[in-house]
Amino acid sequence: MIITKLDFLVRAAIDHRTLVLWIEEEWLIPGRAADDLVFSEADLARARLIRDLTDDLGVNAEGVGVALHLLDQIHGLREAMAEVLKSIHGSEAVQIPGASRSSKPRQD
Repeated sequence: MIITKLDFLVRAAIDHRTLVLWIEEEWLIPGRAADDLVFSEADLARARLIRDLTDDLGVNAEGVGVALHLLDQIHGLREAMAEVLKSIHGSEAVQIPGASRSSKPRQD
């Protein structure tokens, strides 16, 4: 499901300035449609995680970057494991919980 920027700001409970900062930090990588930013449900979940890390747990920007990078690595490993299992078991559908991810990982 595609989420507009305005809806994203409301649902993520953040302001525009915060969104811009998070995009600059590459914590969120939105898509584009009709000259505006669009977001996925995975982006929304990621924004809520960022907000929880910073607001509730007091994690600083560097810590948020590290946490998100590690989370992206875990998702990548789950996807790789699913592919390995799929190749071992032939064309059978092998599902690893949490292996599918619609948001884009950070490139470091």
